[in-house]
Amino acid sequence: MLVSLQLGSLIAPAYACGCGAMVVHRDSEVAVDRETSAVVWDGTTEQIVMRLTVRGNAPDAAWIMPVPHRATVELGDAALFSELKAITAPVTEERHYFWPRDKDWPFGGSGNASGDGAPAPSAAAPVDVVGRERLGPFDVARLAATDPAALEGWLKENGFELPDRLATALTPYVEQKWEYVAVRLAPQEQGSRLSGTLDPLRLRFASDRLVYPMRLSRLAATPQSLDLYVLADHRMEPRGAIGGRPPKVAYAGRVDPAKEPYEALAAVTGGKPVFLTAIGQYFPSPERIDGDHELRATADDTPYRTVVYRDELLTVGGMPAWLLTLLGAAVVVVVALLLVVRARRRRPVPPPPPVFAPPPLR
Repeated sequence: MLVSLQLGSLIAPAYACGCGAMVVHRDSEVAVDRETSAVVWDGTTEQIVMRLTVRGNAPDAAWIMPVPHRATVELGDAALFSELKAITAPVTEERHYFWPRDKDWPFGGSGNASGDGAPAPSAAAPVDVVGRERLGPFDVARLAATDPAALEGWLKENGFELPDRLATALTPYVEQKWEYVAVRLAPQEQGSRLSGTLDPLRLRFASDRLVYPMRLSRLAATPQSLDLYVLADHRMEPRGAIGGRPPKVAYAGRVDPAKEPYEALAAVTGGKPVFLTAIGQYFPSPERIDGDHELRATADDTPYRTVVYRDELLTVGGMPAWLLTLLGAAVVVVVALLLVVRARRRRPVPPPPPVFAPPPLR
């Protein structure tokens, strides 16, 4: 039971895009702290560039990624994610308020406020190894399988120990004749443990639709977060929530990598301008995930950028505007009263009416 629970907790990272399954040997532990993906699609070819940050005591681990068509695999450029992060970073704008708040004087504080390829074969041996290579720290096997049990058996024979429920989760992909990229993750130095940020992997395969595999994330034991950079001809959106909360757009805008320049971005887009959409989604109950993300173009390429407001108390010359306003109003009142008093003092006093003596009585 302990082993089963341990393997179940390692099927998906606690903070990840979730498009794969992570497993280790019985006596090892590994966790994926972060999994970041960029998806590039030109209408016929899709690329997924993924980077993992892992920690644990495992000498190696396995990561399984389903793909709709035969994929080529190579090392990616870590600079791509730095460029995408810079492009999509929120902009900060100051927003002023007039009346003091709890942290402002006289309630508190000092008066300054700030807020900080080809399709998979339809008939073949149950498992067909279509390629295997060593890429940096990765031992990559590209597989075509028509039987999930045979797939599981081949992986176990080659050192990948998988829980039974993963074979069940892979069944929809086998039925659709998808292929798989099986990656053995190993540390850079012999004898060390798997930990830290690994080199990114870049997968490329033919696809007439933009799809991001998510089904395996339903095996996760903890809530999942999806952070996805989508690069295409137009602004893209998921067709549905697939069991999570509604996806949210953090950035949308056209980018020309040749003008900035963004060299890593240009390498995956061929130097052509693309529309970049940054999408985030939260899955509080991963077991409800019922499909893969299929993305489509939106009706309009409306740009969007997240704005973070920093609230500042409105000041004039370093003095709070509200205080200056009250002082100014008080001065105006005092001056007005003085003028009234002065005007009254200068007003001439009319003489009393004349007194007429009554005529004498006769």
